[in-house]
Amino acid sequence: MEQYEELLNAVQAGDGGREIRDVATGEVIGRAPVEDVEDLEAAISRATAAQPAWDALGHEERSRLLHAAADAVEAHAEALARLLSREQGKPLDGPNARFEVGACSAWLRAAADTVLEPQVLVDDESGRAELHYRALGLVAAIGPWNWPLMIAVWQFAPALRMGNAVIVKPSEYTPLSVLALVHVVNSVLPAGVLEVISGDREVSAALAEHPAISKVMFTGSTKTGSSIIRSSADTIKRLTLELGGNDAGIVLDDVDPAAIAEDLFWGAFINTGQTCAALKRLYVHSSVHDAVVRELAAVAARTPMGPGLEEGNLLGPVQNEAQFRIVERLVDSAKASGATLATGGTPLGGTFFPITIVTDIADDADLVQEEQFGPALPVIRFDDVEDAIAMANAASVGLGASVWSSDRDRALALASRLQAGTVWVNSHGGLHPMVPFGGVKQSGYGLEFGVEGLKAVAASQVIRS
Repeated sequence: MEQYEELLNAVQAGDGGREIRDVATGEVIGRAPVEDVEDLEAAISRATAAQPAWDALGHEERSRLLHAAADAVEAHAEALARLLSREQGKPLDGPNARFEVGACSAWLRAAADTVLEPQVLVDDESGRAELHYRALGLVAAIGPWNWPLMIAVWQFAPALRMGNAVIVKPSEYTPLSVLALVHVVNSVLPAGVLEVISGDREVSAALAEHPAISKVMFTGSTKTGSSIIRSSADTIKRLTLELGGNDAGIVLDDVDPAAIAEDLFWGAFINTGQTCAALKRLYVHSSVHDAVVRELAAVAARTPMGPGLEEGNLLGPVQNEAQFRIVERLVDSAKASGATLATGGTPLGGTFFPITIVTDIADDADLVQEEQFGPALPVIRFDDVEDAIAMANAASVGLGASVWSSDRDRALALASRLQAGTVWVNSHGGLHPMVPFGGVKQSGYGLEFGVEGLKAVAASQVIRS
């Protein structure tokens, strides 16, 4: 508790600022700084001055410091998890706050240890050509509120490893936890190479437009991603955009519903459904539909929801009122259309919304066609797998998808036909620091993680001799 208070006091605004409340209880946590474009200019100046010396350290020393940063995160893990739980709403236990902080240190180490060697392209009588990767300079990392710490690390760790300086811009909904994370990481990094600016959308727009920024990494909505594309156009910035998803899952007729229910449930409802690559539309063969719905409802009934700091809870509130209203509107629309609620559907108070499983719903219903980003899952029957594939692929987005079957070869054949950046078989949403991740269609472009993630935050250079 003492470490938590020290960390909070180190990052919150001394005077003024914006009040941040515990999502579950409404209690005031602290006050976040509200910085403006003038503050951003100062941060860019510091980062610009610090970047050349950071780049000159070389990969080995930068990797050592990233490992030291991971050690520092682990030393502050419980304090970071507690602040994250209060500000974001996710519980400490399960695949939530403690899990997210653990992922921060794991991805820092992965960025440090991933090997990216120069590639010999040609070496013959015509000469020699090598492909090298150089630092870009300054990278902007604009993050979301759903996994604010983990996604910040996904953005800044590879950028730092490749010799860039980074300006982190957290969501206005979750600034304190990101400020705390950067504070901890900066305890071992040279001053200026990792800056954080806590401001509003004006600051995000200024980052996207600023001529000193060479690359923008953004995770968030497709609408905001489109705005960043427009704002960055005049300076021809490189972009990595991980945008909205409306991930489809297809459950074939040969599954054991009881055996897959737990994994299906967490594929949809990890972080109370507030995950870009969560399962958001479930197409289930008619022969197993009722059993799958029954098993999912049973998992929901035994999975506790409540304030994040209460040990044992695995599901929390919707993070903010605006998102809560979206979930409520979509569920109400489904009810009005005659859909059936297998479980849930009625708000619980505050921004707590129960796990809601909706059946007897048409594929063109709002809850199916719009990304709900919350604890509501539409389950759509199908008889012909070709219809399920067509419905899954009809969306304008394509972040992830999944196929569920006891026949692996059958599942793999179907997976290859789905239009998504990642297709999982008999699971949904699992990520690995060495496996590239990114979307297709309006879910964005660019890859993160592993070797491809390092290349994405570097400038390629061919040297011929």
